[in-house]
Amino acid sequence: MLLRDLEDYREPRRKPWLLLILLVVLGGIVLHRYWGPTEAEPEPREGTVPEPAPPVLQYTPPTPEAPPVPEPAPEVPTSEKTPSEAPPEQPPPPPKRDDLGAHIGEARALEKSGAVVAARDKYLSLLARMRDRKLGMQIEDAIGRLNVAIATTPQPAPEKKVHIVKPGEFIQRIAKKYGTTVELLKKSNSITNPDVIRAGDRFVVWTARFSLSVSKKRNEMVLWADKKFFKKYRVGTGKYDRTPSGTFIVSDKDKEPVWWKNGQAIPYTGKPDGENILGTRWMTLRATGDTPDVRGYGIHGTWEDDSIGKSESAGCIRMHNHDVEELFMLVPLDTPVTIAD
Repeated sequence: MLLRDLEDYREPRRKPWLLLILLVVLGGIVLHRYWGPTEAEPEPREGTVPEPAPPVLQYTPPTPEAPPVPEPAPEVPTSEKTPSEAPPEQPPPPPKRDDLGAHIGEARALEKSGAVVAARDKYLSLLARMRDRKLGMQIEDAIGRLNVAIATTPQPAPEKKVHIVKPGEFIQRIAKKYGTTVELLKKSNSITNPDVIRAGDRFVVWTARFSLSVSKKRNEMVLWADKKFFKKYRVGTGKYDRTPSGTFIVSDKDKEPVWWKNGQAIPYTGKPDGENILGTRWMTLRATGDTPDVRGYGIHGTWEDDSIGKSESAGCIRMHNHDVEELFMLVPLDTPVTIAD
Protein backbone atom coordinates (compact mmCIF):
# COMPACT_ATOMS: atom_id res chain seq x y z
CA MET A 1 0.00 0.00 0.00
CA LEU A 2 1.18 3.43 -0.85
CA LEU A 3 1.49 6.16 1.66
CA ARG A 4 -0.96 8.52 -0.08
CA ASP A 5 -3.70 5.92 0.05
CA LEU A 6 -3.34 5.86 3.76
CA GLU A 7 -3.70 9.67 3.95
CA ASP A 8 -6.92 9.55 1.88
CA TYR A 9 -8.30 7.16 4.40
CA ARG A 10 -7.50 9.41 7.32
CA GLU A 11 -8.81 12.65 5.75
CA PRO A 12 -10.76 12.26 2.55
CA ARG A 13 -10.11 14.77 -0.10
CA ARG A 14 -13.86 15.01 -1.18
CA LYS A 15 -16.09 17.17 1.21
CA PRO A 16 -20.08 16.62 1.41
CA TRP A 17 -20.95 20.26 0.54
CA LEU A 18 -23.66 19.42 -1.89
CA LEU A 19 -25.54 17.40 0.69
CA LEU A 20 -25.33 20.22 3.27
CA ILE A 21 -26.62 22.81 0.82
CA LEU A 22 -29.58 20.58 -0.08
CA LEU A 23 -30.51 20.11 3.58
CA VAL A 24 -30.35 23.89 4.25
CA VAL A 25 -32.66 24.63 1.27
CA LEU A 26 -35.19 22.02 2.32
CA GLY A 27 -35.23 23.33 5.92
CA GLY A 28 -35.85 26.88 4.70
CA ILE A 29 -38.77 25.74 2.57
CA VAL A 30 -40.30 23.93 5.51
CA LEU A 31 -39.90 26.92 7.84
CA HIS A 32 -41.40 29.29 5.26
CA ARG A 33 -44.38 27.04 4.71
CA TYR A 34 -45.45 26.61 8.31
CA TRP A 35 -44.30 29.83 10.02
CA GLY A 36 -44.23 32.32 7.20
CA PRO A 37 -46.93 35.03 6.56
CA THR A 38 -50.28 33.91 5.12
CA GLU A 39 -51.03 34.62 1.54
CA ALA A 40 -53.44 37.56 1.09
CA GLU A 41 -56.64 36.88 -0.78
CA PRO A 42 -56.60 38.34 -4.24
CA GLU A 43 -58.92 41.31 -4.68
CA PRO A 44 -61.75 40.72 -7.14
CA ARG A 45 -61.30 42.14 -10.51
CA GLU A 46 -63.49 45.00 -11.63
CA GLY A 47 -66.67 43.78 -13.20
CA THR A 48 -66.78 40.48 -11.31
CA VAL A 49 -69.03 39.48 -8.38
CA PRO A 50 -67.21 38.05 -5.41
CA GLU A 51 -68.28 34.61 -4.37
CA PRO A 52 -70.27 34.62 -1.13
CA ALA A 53 -68.67 33.25 1.97
CA PRO A 54 -69.82 29.80 2.93
CA PRO A 55 -72.68 29.93 5.45
CA VAL A 56 -71.99 29.27 9.09
CA LEU A 57 -74.04 26.30 10.15
CA GLN A 58 -75.78 26.69 13.51
CA TYR A 59 -78.13 24.32 15.31
CA THR A 60 -81.69 25.57 15.76
CA PRO A 61 -84.03 23.53 17.98
CA PRO A 62 -87.23 22.44 16.16
CA THR A 63 -90.37 24.53 16.85
CA PRO A 64 -93.48 22.54 17.81
CA GLU A 65 -96.08 22.70 15.09
CA ALA A 66 -99.28 24.59 15.94
CA PRO A 67 -102.52 22.62 15.51
CA PRO A 68 -104.23 23.38 12.22
CA VAL A 69 -106.96 26.05 12.44
CA PRO A 70 -110.23 24.71 11.02
CA GLU A 71 -111.68 26.77 8.25
CA PRO A 72 -114.97 28.48 9.19
CA ALA A 73 -118.03 26.94 7.65
CA PRO A 74 -119.57 29.09 4.94
CA GLU A 75 -122.40 31.20 6.34
CA VAL A 76 -125.81 30.35 5.00
CA PRO A 77 -127.93 33.42 4.21
CA THR A 78 -130.87 33.89 6.54
CA SER A 79 -133.30 33.67 3.69
CA GLU A 80 -131.97 30.19 2.76
CA LYS A 81 -132.09 28.70 6.26
CA THR A 82 -134.82 26.17 6.85
CA PRO A 83 -136.96 26.38 10.01
CA SER A 84 -135.18 23.30 11.36
CA GLU A 85 -131.81 25.05 11.03
CA ALA A 86 -132.91 28.29 12.72
CA PRO A 87 -132.33 28.23 16.50
CA PRO A 88 -135.64 28.26 18.40
CA GLU A 89 -136.43 31.37 20.39
CA GLN A 90 -135.85 30.69 24.05
CA PRO A 91 -137.84 32.50 26.75
CA PRO A 92 -135.72 34.61 29.07
CA PRO A 93 -134.47 32.52 31.99
CA PRO A 94 -136.33 33.05 35.25
CA PRO A 95 -134.39 35.20 37.69
CA LYS A 96 -132.67 33.44 40.54
CA ARG A 97 -133.99 33.79 44.06
CA ASP A 98 -131.13 36.10 45.06
CA ASP A 99 -131.67 38.25 41.97
CA LEU A 100 -135.40 38.42 42.69
CA GLY A 101 -134.78 39.74 46.15
CA ALA A 102 -132.45 42.43 44.80
CA HIS A 103 -134.87 43.47 42.04
CA ILE A 104 -137.86 43.57 44.38
CA GLY A 105 -135.80 45.65 46.80
CA GLU A 106 -135.00 48.10 43.99
CA ALA A 107 -138.69 48.35 43.02
CA ARG A 108 -139.71 49.02 46.63
CA ALA A 109 -137.01 51.66 46.99
CA LEU A 110 -138.23 53.37 43.79
CA GLU A 111 -141.80 53.35 45.07
CA LYS A 112 -140.73 54.74 48.43
CA SER A 113 -138.87 57.57 46.72
CA GLY A 114 -141.98 58.52 44.74
CA ALA A 115 -140.81 57.10 41.38
CA VAL A 116 -143.99 55.04 41.02
CA VAL A 117 -143.81 54.66 37.23
CA ALA A 118 -140.24 53.34 37.39
CA ALA A 119 -141.25 51.01 40.24
CA ARG A 120 -144.24 49.74 38.24
CA ASP A 121 -142.06 49.08 35.19
CA LYS A 122 -139.52 47.24 37.35
CA TYR A 123 -142.25 44.95 38.68
CA LEU A 124 -143.61 44.38 35.15
CA SER A 125 -140.18 43.23 33.94
CA LEU A 126 -140.05 40.73 36.81
CA LEU A 127 -143.59 39.49 36.19
CA ALA A 128 -142.74 38.61 32.57
CA ARG A 129 -140.05 36.15 33.83
CA MET A 130 -141.82 34.90 36.95
CA ARG A 131 -142.23 31.16 37.52
CA ASP A 132 -143.08 31.17 41.23
CA ARG A 133 -146.88 31.56 41.40
CA LYS A 134 -146.98 32.73 45.02
CA LEU A 135 -144.34 35.39 44.48
CA GLY A 136 -145.96 36.25 41.15
CA MET A 137 -149.23 37.03 42.94
CA GLN A 138 -147.40 39.43 45.27
CA ILE A 139 -145.83 41.21 42.30
CA GLU A 140 -149.24 41.39 40.58
CA ASP A 141 -150.71 43.02 43.69
CA ALA A 142 -147.89 45.58 43.71
CA ILE A 143 -148.36 46.38 40.00
CA GLY A 144 -152.11 46.78 40.45
CA ARG A 145 -151.66 49.12 43.40
CA LEU A 146 -149.16 51.28 41.51
CA ASN A 147 -151.20 51.34 38.30
CA VAL A 148 -154.29 52.55 40.11
CA ALA A 149 -152.23 55.25 41.83
CA ILE A 150 -150.79 56.35 38.47
CA ALA A 151 -154.17 56.39 36.73
CA THR A 152 -156.06 58.26 39.48
CA THR A 153 -153.53 61.04 40.20
CA PRO A 154 -151.86 63.77 38.10
CA GLN A 155 -148.70 61.61 38.10
CA PRO A 156 -147.11 61.83 34.61
CA ALA A 157 -146.90 58.50 32.79
CA PRO A 158 -146.46 57.20 29.23
CA GLU A 159 -150.17 56.30 29.19
CA LYS A 160 -151.22 59.89 29.81
CA LYS A 161 -151.52 63.11 27.85
CA VAL A 162 -152.01 66.71 28.87
CA HIS A 163 -155.19 68.27 27.49
CA ILE A 164 -155.74 72.03 27.45
CA VAL A 165 -159.44 72.84 27.62
CA LYS A 166 -160.73 74.76 24.60
CA PRO A 167 -163.60 77.26 24.70
CA GLY A 168 -166.95 75.47 24.71
CA GLU A 169 -165.55 72.06 25.74
CA PHE A 170 -167.15 70.09 28.54
CA ILE A 171 -165.80 67.16 30.51
CA GLN A 172 -167.94 64.45 28.86
CA ARG A 173 -166.59 65.39 25.42
CA ILE A 174 -162.99 65.31 26.65
CA ALA A 175 -163.50 61.86 28.21
CA LYS A 176 -165.04 60.49 25.01
CA LYS A 177 -162.25 61.95 22.86
CA TYR A 178 -159.58 60.02 24.78
CA GLY A 179 -161.62 56.86 25.40
CA THR A 180 -161.72 57.25 29.17
CA THR A 181 -164.42 57.85 31.78
CA VAL A 182 -165.70 61.03 33.36
CA GLU A 183 -165.14 59.47 36.78
CA LEU A 184 -161.47 58.81 36.08
CA LEU A 185 -160.97 62.27 34.58
CA LYS A 186 -162.49 63.86 37.67
CA LYS A 187 -160.52 61.66 40.07
CA SER A 188 -157.12 62.14 38.43
CA ASN A 189 -157.50 65.94 38.22
CA SER A 190 -159.34 66.54 41.53
CA ILE A 191 -162.32 68.08 39.73
CA THR A 192 -165.05 68.64 42.28
CA ASN A 193 -167.53 70.38 39.98
CA PRO A 194 -167.34 69.04 36.41
CA ASP A 195 -169.81 71.66 35.26
CA VAL A 196 -167.31 74.42 36.01
CA ILE A 197 -164.26 74.02 33.79
CA ARG A 198 -162.60 76.92 32.02
CA ALA A 199 -160.84 77.35 28.73
CA GLY A 200 -157.12 77.03 29.30
CA ASP A 201 -157.42 74.52 32.16
CA ARG A 202 -154.85 71.73 31.93
CA PHE A 203 -156.03 68.17 32.52
CA VAL A 204 -153.96 65.01 32.69
CA VAL A 205 -155.91 62.39 30.73
CA TRP A 206 -155.54 58.60 30.70
CA THR A 207 -155.29 57.33 27.09
CA ALA A 208 -154.44 53.60 27.34
CA ARG A 209 -157.20 51.28 26.11
CA PHE A 210 -158.56 48.86 28.69
CA SER A 211 -159.69 45.27 28.14
CA LEU A 212 -160.84 42.49 30.48
CA SER A 213 -160.28 38.73 30.55
CA VAL A 214 -162.13 36.39 32.91
CA SER A 215 -161.16 32.83 33.85
CA LYS A 216 -164.10 30.80 35.14
CA LYS A 217 -161.79 28.02 36.25
CA ARG A 218 -159.65 30.26 38.45
CA ASN A 219 -162.40 32.80 39.25
CA GLU A 220 -160.08 35.65 38.29
CA MET A 221 -160.44 38.77 36.19
CA VAL A 222 -157.43 40.55 34.67
CA LEU A 223 -157.59 44.18 33.60
CA TRP A 224 -155.22 45.04 30.75
CA ALA A 225 -154.09 48.48 29.55
CA ASP A 226 -152.83 48.48 25.97
CA LYS A 227 -152.38 44.70 26.36
CA LYS A 228 -150.13 45.14 29.41
CA PHE A 229 -151.04 43.78 32.82
CA PHE A 230 -152.82 46.44 34.87
CA LYS A 231 -154.50 44.65 37.78
CA LYS A 232 -156.01 41.32 38.80
CA TYR A 233 -159.30 40.89 40.71
CA ARG A 234 -160.85 37.90 42.45
CA VAL A 235 -164.41 37.30 41.23
CA GLY A 236 -167.31 34.90 41.59
CA THR A 237 -168.82 33.12 38.59
CA GLY A 238 -171.92 31.09 37.78
CA LYS A 239 -172.85 27.88 39.46
CA TYR A 240 -172.87 24.82 37.17
CA ASP A 241 -170.96 26.78 34.51
CA ARG A 242 -173.85 29.21 33.98
CA THR A 243 -171.53 32.10 33.11
CA PRO A 244 -171.40 32.24 29.29
CA SER A 245 -168.04 32.01 27.51
CA GLY A 246 -167.03 34.13 24.54
CA THR A 247 -166.36 37.75 23.64
CA PHE A 248 -168.39 40.68 24.91
CA ILE A 249 -168.31 44.43 25.42
CA VAL A 250 -169.46 46.61 28.30
CA SER A 251 -172.60 48.07 26.77
CA ASP A 252 -174.11 49.85 29.77
CA LYS A 253 -173.12 51.01 33.24
CA ASP A 254 -175.29 51.77 36.27
CA LYS A 255 -174.37 53.29 39.59
CA GLU A 256 -176.48 52.01 42.52
CA PRO A 257 -178.41 49.73 40.17
CA VAL A 258 -181.98 48.56 40.37
CA TRP A 259 -182.37 44.78 40.32
CA TRP A 260 -185.15 43.36 38.22
CA LYS A 261 -186.43 40.06 39.56
CA ASN A 262 -189.34 38.27 37.85
CA GLY A 263 -190.37 41.54 36.23
CA GLN A 264 -190.35 43.40 39.50
CA ALA A 265 -187.93 46.30 40.21
CA ILE A 266 -186.09 46.00 43.48
CA PRO A 267 -184.50 49.37 44.28
CA TYR A 268 -181.02 49.92 45.54
CA THR A 269 -180.88 50.48 49.29
CA GLY A 270 -177.15 50.28 49.99
CA LYS A 271 -177.79 47.81 52.77
CA PRO A 272 -176.34 44.32 52.93
CA ASP A 273 -179.61 42.94 54.33
CA GLY A 274 -181.72 44.31 51.46
CA GLU A 275 -183.29 42.24 48.70
CA ASN A 276 -181.18 43.90 45.97
CA ILE A 277 -178.17 41.60 45.44
CA LEU A 278 -176.36 43.66 42.79
CA GLY A 279 -174.15 45.61 45.15
CA THR A 280 -173.07 49.17 44.38
CA ARG A 281 -172.32 48.96 40.61
CA TRP A 282 -173.55 47.14 37.51
CA MET A 283 -172.01 46.78 33.99
CA THR A 284 -174.02 45.07 31.25
CA LEU A 285 -172.30 42.57 28.96
CA ARG A 286 -173.31 42.28 25.28
CA ALA A 287 -172.06 39.43 23.09
CA THR A 288 -169.86 40.19 20.08
CA GLY A 289 -168.53 38.20 17.12
CA ASP A 290 -169.61 34.55 17.00
CA THR A 291 -170.65 34.48 20.67
CA PRO A 292 -174.36 33.62 21.01
CA ASP A 293 -176.53 36.52 22.12
CA VAL A 294 -177.21 36.51 25.84
CA ARG A 295 -179.30 38.80 28.00
CA GLY A 296 -179.31 39.64 31.65
CA TYR A 297 -175.60 38.97 32.25
CA GLY A 298 -173.15 41.48 33.60
CA ILE A 299 -170.46 42.39 36.11
CA HIS A 300 -171.73 43.62 39.46
CA GLY A 301 -170.90 44.03 43.10
CA THR A 302 -172.19 41.85 45.87
CA TRP A 303 -172.98 41.98 49.54
CA GLU A 304 -172.04 38.30 49.84
CA ASP A 305 -168.26 38.57 50.08
CA ASP A 306 -167.95 34.86 50.83
CA SER A 307 -169.08 34.06 47.28
CA ILE A 308 -165.99 35.74 45.75
CA GLY A 309 -163.54 33.15 44.44
CA LYS A 310 -166.32 30.57 44.05
CA SER A 311 -168.79 29.49 41.39
CA GLU A 312 -172.06 30.26 43.17
CA SER A 313 -173.84 33.00 41.20
CA ALA A 314 -176.76 32.62 38.81
CA GLY A 315 -174.35 33.37 35.93
CA CYS A 316 -173.16 36.94 36.42
CA ILE A 317 -169.63 37.90 37.42
CA ARG A 318 -169.51 39.08 41.01
CA MET A 319 -166.93 41.39 42.60
CA HIS A 320 -166.34 42.94 45.98
CA ASN A 321 -168.11 46.30 46.08
CA HIS A 322 -164.88 48.26 46.47
CA ASP A 323 -163.40 46.40 43.48
CA VAL A 324 -166.38 46.90 41.20
CA GLU A 325 -166.46 50.61 42.11
CA GLU A 326 -162.81 50.93 41.08
CA LEU A 327 -163.39 49.01 37.84
CA PHE A 328 -166.50 51.08 37.11
CA MET A 329 -164.39 54.26 37.35
CA LEU A 330 -161.60 52.90 35.12
CA VAL A 331 -163.27 51.17 32.17
CA PRO A 332 -165.44 53.09 29.67
CA LEU A 333 -168.28 51.78 27.55
CA ASP A 334 -167.32 49.41 24.72
CA THR A 335 -164.47 47.92 26.74
CA PRO A 336 -163.89 44.39 25.32
CA VAL A 337 -164.38 41.45 27.69
CA THR A 338 -163.28 37.85 27.07
CA ILE A 339 -164.68 35.05 29.23
CA ALA A 340 -162.90 31.70 29.02
CA ASP A 341 -163.32 28.37 30.72
